[in-house]
Amino acid sequence: MARKEVYSGSIERIEVMNADDEEDFPWIEEDEYRELYKKMMIARKFDEKAFSLQRRGEISTYAPHKGQEAAQIGSMFALEEDDWMVPSFRETAAFIMRGAPLEKIFQRWMGNANGQKGISEINTLPVAIPVGTQNLHTAGLGMAMSFKEDENAVIGFTGDGSTSEGDFHEALNFAGVYNAHSVFFVQNNQFAISMPREKQTKSETIAQKALAYGIEGIQVDGNDILAVIKATQEALESARNGNPVLIEAVTYRLEDHTTSDDSTRYRDSEEVEEWKEKDPLKRFREYLQEHDIWDDELEAFEEEAKKIVDEAANKALEMEEPEFDELFDYVYADMPDLLADEKEEFKEEVNK
Repeated sequence: MARKEVYSGSIERIEVMNADDEEDFPWIEEDEYRELYKKMMIARKFDEKAFSLQRRGEISTYAPHKGQEAAQIGSMFALEEDDWMVPSFRETAAFIMRGAPLEKIFQRWMGNANGQKGISEINTLPVAIPVGTQNLHTAGLGMAMSFKEDENAVIGFTGDGSTSEGDFHEALNFAGVYNAHSVFFVQNNQFAISMPREKQTKSETIAQKALAYGIEGIQVDGNDILAVIKATQEALESARNGNPVLIEAVTYRLEDHTTSDDSTRYRDSEEVEEWKEKDPLKRFREYLQEHDIWDDELEAFEEEAKKIVDEAANKALEMEEPEFDELFDYVYADMPDLLADEKEEFKEEVNK
């Protein structure tokens, strides 16, 4: 593993696959290496299937995660069962690693309210569509853990674009002041829709933004799944002791922002091709080959992953539409009076 300074002696970058020092290998079990690759492949095939379903009109819009599988799956691998996950809208791979049924994830993208049913049982909040608001949830959950003297932690996902939002800075400030058990995981995929990283901030790194709030900042090669695991494990250990952490995972969005976007209008094709060579699946496969873990089973798994995903998509398409009450029942543990009143009013309108 390699650590190198990337900002003024205060911010380190963690890498594993590019490191010359291999003395720590293997630092997870061989079957875990294999399972990580399989999860990454399932996530990639899910992305491809969701894109196809959107083009068929089965999904209204979809936010691809292609190129960011290592960042999401690696970080979720580091979580313990009683830890919490707070997503934004691009964390499909993270949901897969967390154990959410594939058909449920498809349902959610199809706009079916049942897509959230049961997901909270795996300590995962609903998807947050507004840019940056989930950072406040990450801070709030972490503060509650601190107040209750719990021993678990929360990881919240966000993008480089949200680091320009007030919610992001308020969340870091509260987390630092109140010793929150929070890890803020920024997937720096180089673009906030069409806004490139260099126009988003003048900071040398996003990780250094942690310093203003008195918390630790770490930068990691976000396409190196082993480095992501290592960085997240360290961050979670710190957070469980009341020391929140900001992680910047440097990665790249290989597809459009969403299926409503056309990234060819603002991205250079040569840049995209350069990042394709850093594709996290390609890099991990080569790493497994170098360490004699790759075999015929993993070689054949791409077809199996496609079959698994296709079956889940078909199951989601065949599921019944939610009952009226279910449109309201999977948002809050205890429904607020205002929402209960709206539910009754809406029911009266439907029954007229």
